[in-house]
Amino acid sequence: MTNLEINNLFSVKGKTVLVTGGSRGIGLMIASTFVKNGAKVYISSRNAEVCQAVETELNKIGECIAIPADLSTSEGQQKLVDEFKAKETSLDVLINNAGANWSAPFPDYPEKGYDKVMNINVKPIFFLTQALLPLLEASASFETPASVINIGSIDGLRVSTIDNSAYGLSKAAVHHLTKILAIKFSKKNITVNAIAPGPFPSKMTKTMLDQAKPIVEKMNPMGRIGKASDMGGLAVFLASEAGSYLNGAVIPVDGGLHLLSQM
Repeated sequence: MTNLEINNLFSVKGKTVLVTGGSRGIGLMIASTFVKNGAKVYISSRNAEVCQAVETELNKIGECIAIPADLSTSEGQQKLVDEFKAKETSLDVLINNAGANWSAPFPDYPEKGYDKVMNINVKPIFFLTQALLPLLEASASFETPASVINIGSIDGLRVSTIDNSAYGLSKAAVHHLTKILAIKFSKKNITVNAIAPGPFPSKMTKTMLDQAKPIVEKMNPMGRIGKASDMGGLAVFLASEAGSYLNGAVIPVDGGLHLLSQM
């Protein structure tokens, strides 16, 4: 296989991509990788100022459009859908990344924490994908499927030692929803897969890594936390021709951390 053939196999050039939670952390890693590889990338996040700043920065290397929206509310979800539809008639890749965490011991876990986690981690994936399905169908073909990529977590594959019960529950729901949609969308030429990250540098993990990064790295079979190319590379693979036969998979990106016993 020639270099040109390999480049075409993994190409996302010219694709239209929407990344929720795309202004920081894992979402920004994914968005920037697609921008660098020639995709037109829309990013969304609740913080309009940060979202616009990322748009400006990424436009120095490619094409990025910011649509600030609070996806924890139905109104925010509809705002994102309406603004995206006003600009595009089709969508090649939907990356459902927006997420939140809330840590507290189970006996004291507050309802507001549970609701926040579920309303950001699960509900928008269900209803955004539903609302954007016609645009995904518009870009999809038998030879070139459209792609939905949901961002789960290894905490949805194992029981975490951290007191974040609702978070693990929400990510397990994301993984199962991925499998449900993979079956329902396969006849529409749309693949649906999930990425289950371990520790990566992000706003969500900042406190933990500031306090215990050497310990977290030592615990990992590969001796490190994740980096941008680990996350962005997998997302690009799933959205490219190379990943077009992968459907309903939940792929851990954690150096093998989820395989270890926590006892």
